[in-house]
Amino acid sequence: MTSRKSFGSDNHAGAHEAVLRMLAAANRGDTHGYGDDPWTERTAGLLSHRFGAAGGAYFVFNGTAANLLGLSLLVRPFEAVICAETAHLNVDECGAPERLLGSKLLTVAAPDGKLTPELIATRLGGRGDEHRAQPRAVCLTQVTELGTCYSLAELRAIGEFCRANQLRLYIDGARLANAAAHLDCSLADIAAEADVLSFGGTKNGAVAVEAVVVMAADLTETVAYQRKQLLQLASKMRFLAAQFDGLLADDVWLENARHANLMAQRLSGGLRGIPGVGVRQAVQSNAVFAELDPRYIEPLQREWGFYVWDERTGVVRLMTAFNTAEDDVEAFLASIREVASHPR
Repeated sequence: MTSRKSFGSDNHAGAHEAVLRMLAAANRGDTHGYGDDPWTERTAGLLSHRFGAAGGAYFVFNGTAANLLGLSLLVRPFEAVICAETAHLNVDECGAPERLLGSKLLTVAAPDGKLTPELIATRLGGRGDEHRAQPRAVCLTQVTELGTCYSLAELRAIGEFCRANQLRLYIDGARLANAAAHLDCSLADIAAEADVLSFGGTKNGAVAVEAVVVMAADLTETVAYQRKQLLQLASKMRFLAAQFDGLLADDVWLENARHANLMAQRLSGGLRGIPGVGVRQAVQSNAVFAELDPRYIEPLQREWGFYVWDERTGVVRLMTAFNTAEDDVEAFLASIREVASHPR
């Protein structure tokens, strides 16, 4: 374990003080369980209002659960979900969609992590053929696993395409706050085209909570039952709700995301001009994908935490968080410059 700031993931950061204060406040006294409490009612209402959600907001423990609950409202076991090859749903959820929902994933190569109507259209074959899984939903990640961000115009184009082709739209919003900060727009603006989306808390200062926001009113009938079957009905739901209460108060969620994005910009700017270092993707969130001379990686990892994204090309992923300080970034850049000046 290193005492230095980790650039491995925003999951490595601790919890924001505002979240911890709300958890302590929620710990006072007794209240009903399973969401029948004032904390859950109030915070779910606040989220629904922020998103303009007709179907309400529901709390779960983690991002995989949020994705499964959201998609469970949109697809039946013989129906398929179209997503990017790099999607968390496809790469990092251990086959959970296939096992727990029974739904096939139809993946599309997307070099920048983003789907387009044209890419989605390539996976619409076989409709009406009983031998093939039926395309029914599209899953976008905002921001993507490559740190890129769909513009509002891109979201509108995909939404229009989905409606014209009888597809439902789900948005994996594990880092939705970072997208809102980058686009300088409201949560409702991003959610406008979605049937369901998730809103990540854990990567943005919470302890462990995500929200599933149901935009379409026709999807509400089964949410409670699906959440229970998917093991996400918390008995002490107030502690999940309280975390979002802390993030929503005074727009802490947005302040956290803006700061993380700013630190990523500072980091990417400092990388430019260092010999043997290049920035691969547009930096539109709190992720920097950098190509390092392979000789730099091992000595840097003795002191700093970060992940090698592609060993073949030397691409690493560097993540900032709400608690990344300017001094952390400058110290990391100094280490890279030192390694670059004496490569081995």
